Amino acid sequence: MNKGQAAEQQARHYLEKQGMIFVAANVRYPFGEIDLIMQQQSTLVFVEVKYRSSTQFGGALAALSKAQITRIRRAADHYLQRNSITPACRFDVIAITPQQINWLQGCF
Repeated sequence: MNKGQAAEQQARHYLEKQGMIFVAANVRYPFGEIDLIMQQQSTLVFVEVKYRSSTQFGGALAALSKAQITRIRRAADHYLQRNSITPACRFDVIAITPQQINWLQGCF
């Protein structure tokens, strides 16, 4: 398991401890990928997981570009259309460093 996969597992377990329900992981389309899809009550949550071994250069959060946000949004739209579902949705980021986990809700 590489560091990215380990971070996604760590994020999933963290969110499950917060009461969220796992739906899917690594949902890939040619134009974008969703790291985790979780459910919090009636809201479907698309989660981007960012791991950085250091906070140098802005850490994990600084690694999320506008282009990447656009790809994640396109992938989420496609996922919803493909599965014919229309729940309330939210985009969260889990930023992981060796020292901590930051959960940012409704980021984009």
